[in-house]
Amino acid sequence: MTGTGGPRAAFREASGPRAASNAPGPHAPRRAEGPRAAFRKASGPRARRLTLALIAAALLAGCATGTTEAAPDAAVTSDAPPAATGTVAPPDPSRAPTGRTPEGTLLVADFGSDTVTFVDPGRDGSGEDGGPIASVEVGTAPYGLVVGEDGRAWVATAEGVAVVDTQQRTRLALIPYETESGPVTTGEYRGGGMGIALAPDGSHVYVGVNVPGEDGTVEVIDTATREVAGTAPVGMRPFDVDVSPDGREVYATDHDSFDVTAVDADTLKTRRMEVAPYGTEGGLGSWLKPHYAVVRPGDGKLLLPFEGERLAVLDPRTGKVTIERMTANTHQHGAALAPDGTLLVVGTGPIGSDDEEPSLTVRTPGGAERVVPLDGPHEDVAVSADGRTAYVTGGFTRDGYWNGITVVDLEDEKSEPVRLTAGNRPLGIAVL
Repeated sequence: MTGTGGPRAAFREASGPRAASNAPGPHAPRRAEGPRAAFRKASGPRARRLTLALIAAALLAGCATGTTEAAPDAAVTSDAPPAATGTVAPPDPSRAPTGRTPEGTLLVADFGSDTVTFVDPGRDGSGEDGGPIASVEVGTAPYGLVVGEDGRAWVATAEGVAVVDTQQRTRLALIPYETESGPVTTGEYRGGGMGIALAPDGSHVYVGVNVPGEDGTVEVIDTATREVAGTAPVGMRPFDVDVSPDGREVYATDHDSFDVTAVDADTLKTRRMEVAPYGTEGGLGSWLKPHYAVVRPGDGKLLLPFEGERLAVLDPRTGKVTIERMTANTHQHGAALAPDGTLLVVGTGPIGSDDEEPSLTVRTPGGAERVVPLDGPHEDVAVSADGRTAYVTGGFTRDGYWNGITVVDLEDEKSEPVRLTAGNRPLGIAVL
């Protein structure tokens, strides 16, 4: 370990040695010592504040590591694996099904373009011999997406929520936001829709709208009228949006506010709950923030992974947060739950010099973890209906993305992940 001070190092020392299975992968080289190591080496609170002030001045916000935002069609940085390029694989007309889209097809939001792409997951969903089959224009820089039982996808873009008929592969509507989020742009810090979720009964869609530099909102869309039915204030950069199992509350994970905003689905009244297991020191310059969450069906608690070291378990009834240990030791983003309650968490790769490489954490309900190494950074994850396969998008919100999906067999621990070309910087993903 390079860092010897600070809360993360202290947590690791108290937790014991790391398992051999979490050793660095062979593909991506270590990054030079960065802001995380600088923070740890600061000799005291005053020095840490100075270090963090310098970091904040150097970074715009959030997860940036000092690199600049890559153009959608640019080649990836040298930290990416050799197979990761900016080349976009076009849909193959010969594999595009006529009529209705087959069950099990993958749908990804192309953050690097204005489309969503339908992807054949290959033989038995394994990724083998799979590939893009069709793309549909939806709006600028699509981020998150959600699909209802009626087969309609709701896609959060920079300019509005697109409605897509996934059976016929056509866009039905683009619903503009009521929140003023500035010019329509692309890139990591663009305004507009980010996290998005669907009410259990399918009556409403909830989308987190980012307003650069300010608090965001959750907009409520009536799925029958396709109109915005209400707006609730939330924190800064609502990376993710989730709904309680009973549909009574909506949860926005506010990345730059270190909190989760609970929104009453009926009254739109809100309450903010801090989720900051490493503290909030550093503000916008900090990387130790919440990103994605999942709601545990059994008790309605939110699970928020942090840095491959801590799982914050938030009870939305009380606002109390408890911490469970994790083992991947890598910056983490996307999360999903398998049907049996297994938690899947995407490790994007190192922020500091003592972090491990990209991975997928497979965590049982009892807390046992298997860490699957991945080639290069990834962003979000979805799981097949039978719970046997995980699909991890390579789009990533920072530099180092690649245009594909990694397919992980969740049952066969000896199998190697399969890389599947898919879309243009794919972020959000759903299994149809």
